[in-house]
Amino acid sequence: MAAQKTVISAIKWIGTALAITVAAFFLSAWIGSSIPRNSDWEEPETGITIMLETNDVHTGIIMPLVTPQHDWRGLFPASDLDNPNRPYTHVSVSFGEREVFLNTPTLSQISLDTAIGAAFGGDGLLHIAHYVRPMPVDDFRELTISESEYAALVRIIVNQIPAATPAREVYDGYGAHDVFYDTPQTYHLGHTCNQWTSNTLAAAGIKTGWWTPIAGGVMKWVDPPA
Repeated sequence: MAAQKTVISAIKWIGTALAITVAAFFLSAWIGSSIPRNSDWEEPETGITIMLETNDVHTGIIMPLVTPQHDWRGLFPASDLDNPNRPYTHVSVSFGEREVFLNTPTLSQISLDTAIGAAFGGDGLLHIAHYVRPMPVDDFRELTISESEYAALVRIIVNQIPAATPAREVYDGYGAHDVFYDTPQTYHLGHTCNQWTSNTLAAAGIKTGWWTPIAGGVMKWVDPPA
């Protein structure tokens, strides 16, 4: 009987500790994402319009396919897609963990060991999706940045992916309009998909939160369409 009570007490203690840990994580994420980087930044009246996208878990940066600053068709050719013939106008770039991206197309398929492995360090991939004239909605929010900021954003992303060569590995995406490419970055709890989005924006001089492990911490810095 004493042993049974000890086991029950241990289970209760573990459950309480897990609940406190989860609560502390979400609280710190809310606080960290509310502290701005580039706090004096203001959206210019004219410039390059990008978009931030989310599925409520994951975020990405959507950019025009071709601008005077950069032509993404060289690095992200439509020929890599299952459907290369659509009149694509925009490209979305996001970061994630290899096993999660390639082997768990839906959240319900993520196993505990995969999630733990990703949290403590996994190989990264970039997810590239091509769009045709994406419209601003709550999950696709427009943001205007200066031409120099956009040029910086381009440089940051270009430096994170191997050049398009016959030897570059291309991994199938979730549909006919997206693929994955290798990146030298490592995924871990301090460098998640959403942290990658805010780090990339901040490095280009754009206002965003300090620590944004949750998608809402990224999206709250961009107003939804009126």
